[in-house]
Amino acid sequence: MSQSDNSLEPSVIDDEMLQKAVEERWPEDIRKLAKAEGYNFKDVTELQLSFRNILQIDNLWQFESLTKLQLDNNIIEKIEALESLVHLVWLDLSFNNIEVIEGLDTLVKLQDLSLYNNRISKIENMDTLRELQIFSIGKNNLTTLENVVYLRRFKNLQTLNLTGNPFCDEEQYMLFVVAHLPGLVYLDFKLVADTTREVAISNYQYLTDLLEHEEAQALAQLEEKQAKQKELEYHKTAFVENLNGSFLFDSLYAEDTEAAKLAYLPGVDDLLQAYRKDLVSVCENLFNYCLKEHEKREAEVSDFHEGLREVLTANQEEGKRIILDFEDQNKTRLDEIHHASSHDTAESMRAEYNEDILQLSETLMTLEMQMVDQLEELIKEFERNIAVITSTFTDNVKGMMTQWRDLENRHHEKLLEISLSTLEKSLQNELDEELPDDVREILVDKNTIVDMVNKSHNIHLLKISMRECDILLSMYHWEASVKEKVLQNEIDRNRNRIKEIFQYIDDLQEQLDNAVIPEPME
Repeated sequence: MSQSDNSLEPSVIDDEMLQKAVEERWPEDIRKLAKAEGYNFKDVTELQLSFRNILQIDNLWQFESLTKLQLDNNIIEKIEALESLVHLVWLDLSFNNIEVIEGLDTLVKLQDLSLYNNRISKIENMDTLRELQIFSIGKNNLTTLENVVYLRRFKNLQTLNLTGNPFCDEEQYMLFVVAHLPGLVYLDFKLVADTTREVAISNYQYLTDLLEHEEAQALAQLEEKQAKQKELEYHKTAFVENLNGSFLFDSLYAEDTEAAKLAYLPGVDDLLQAYRKDLVSVCENLFNYCLKEHEKREAEVSDFHEGLREVLTANQEEGKRIILDFEDQNKTRLDEIHHASSHDTAESMRAEYNEDILQLSETLMTLEMQMVDQLEELIKEFERNIAVITSTFTDNVKGMMTQWRDLENRHHEKLLEISLSTLEKSLQNELDEELPDDVREILVDKNTIVDMVNKSHNIHLLKISMRECDILLSMYHWEASVKEKVLQNEIDRNRNRIKEIFQYIDDLQEQLDNAVIPEPME
């Protein structure tokens, strides 16, 4: 299907091919300059690799800024190695040997895609191409019109070429496509006539209405899923994921085979329901408390950054004022030095100006040191505040987890009491309830039943401790990361500011050194 000469050896996309392709688009003077300075593929926006007998897509990761890529008329069998081309808008893979649409997930900006004249039998794996406007997939192996339904997700699709596929021979082909893609302007290189659109909508109204209903349901389900995921992410930042409800209670009994058997004993079901109700109440209290503490932490961080901005803004304004005053007072100094009456006078004036520059440097550095001291106090106060927040949070969480342990211990005691009572009745043949055989097997002796109850209890205590540990470690990690980020930001700010001052002073001194002064008298 490819138009390339199959008698040739397949080509590899190597640096030599890429350099040649890039050079072909440049004028001679730019080409010579590029060769002298070296190639920087990162800045290339368009690349043409047509008619080169390429078998495999490779080595394009360097083209970070690429927006247009032509790979048509080759012998490519698979769409791959395009994931780094995230700015691609136009992609031509026509006249190749591609059988499956794949490898396009990261090309979210793609607007124009051509897969014309390949071996594709199904339209798929294009969900992320939401910006697609032009799609050419004519002369492939598409046999069923259901492929067209997939294209309904592309709301910006206006131009579509399907001509040359087997399903184009079906009598209702055009009406089916137009009805299912109501936003289509051009189909198979022709403008969609209003009359055609009216007939298509009329003929397929029932099917399209059904599709719209299904799509609306799917969209609602997706939005609900996304909302839940967003809520879960928020809960994770507050360290309360899965605390609102019965999840923790259910997790205690997940994979606890002993507890599952004990649940059949008379009276245990009521005991479990009571435990569940009390535990959910404790979890809800913990959930609400942690959410409020999260808001408090966010507010503390926000207040700190607001205070930081105010201090930095005031310092920056003072720095600007000092520089503007200096420049205003000295804007004619270089001209005065240049037009001095003598060489000695000029040298004296230059030395004086150099002293003023050094004084400016000292003033700006002093201002920066004052800023460092001021921010150091601000950061220390912030660290004290978040240390108090962390300490209060951990104490209260430990208290609530103690309530959970107390509930577990009381439940354990009652469960043990019921289990021993049931054992005694079983041994005396006074047990009225019918129990499964595997449950009756545990009603053998006191040691067996006690071991089973204790094992279940220990599993629960371990899970409680693990959940408590997760919450506390998350809090400690938050405190450490916030402190580290604040300190690193201040180090970076200070370093950059000092560089700015040095650079500014160096520029002034360079201007002074380059000032033209009168020649000395002979």
